Amino acid sequence: MNILITGGASGLGEAITRVLAKDKNNTVYFTYNRSNTRAFEIQEDLKNTIPIKCNFKDSKELLFLIEKIKEIDLDTLINNVYSGDYLKTHFHKIKPQDFLNDFENSIIPTIKITQTALKQFRKKKNGKIITVLTSALINTPPVGSSVYVANKAYLERLTKVWASENIKFNITSNSISPSLMQTNLTANVDERLVEQIINNHPLRKILTVNEVADTVDFLVNTSSQINGVDIIMNAGINIK
Repeated sequence: MNILITGGASGLGEAITRVLAKDKNNTVYFTYNRSNTRAFEIQEDLKNTIPIKCNFKDSKELLFLIEKIKEIDLDTLINNVYSGDYLKTHFHKIKPQDFLNDFENSIIPTIKITQTALKQFRKKKNGKIITVLTSALINTPPVGSSVYVANKAYLERLTKVWASENIKFNITSNSISPSLMQTNLTANVDERLVEQIINNHPLRKILTVNEVADTVDFLVNTSSQINGVDIIMNAGINIK
């Protein structure tokens, strides 16, 4: 299976890359931006991985990635990268331009990449799209997360459209919404907030990237009968 994961060289992305590459039948392409050292360490450890340099904010590098996708007989796309901050400040203090910048730097590239993959999937009548969202769409959103959560909400609706429009071509679109993990994206989260989250968590511990990676692996290998599903990983905090 040929798999592409965006942002696959650090944090959750690295965990996903490594889990999927354990299966020697997989060839895992993954993008990286600043994590040059990590990217080539992964390639050295796992010979069935192929790093691709891509800064989503660089139009030339994004175009190179899109052209590269056209050369790959892709089976699965994992939308993981987010080019922005998890927390900024209170909504009323954020400049409207900040919303536009993060949308252009994260959502538009994801749209372009997914469109390219879907055109291939439709030709071969097979394919899977897996998109990493956030449980902040279901839980009470953290203070300062309005830009991040708004962008993830936009993607969440798109995943449903991709699911409904493409299932007749045996193409599925599912997503995963993990709760807080300690990664580069959340590195600036106040330690007191992390401690509060742990104390309020039913399991008294925060989610690990490996737990999420294992769930992504499940979606990669599961039946096409599972489509349009969002797997929420928050220990059932919002059971209804």
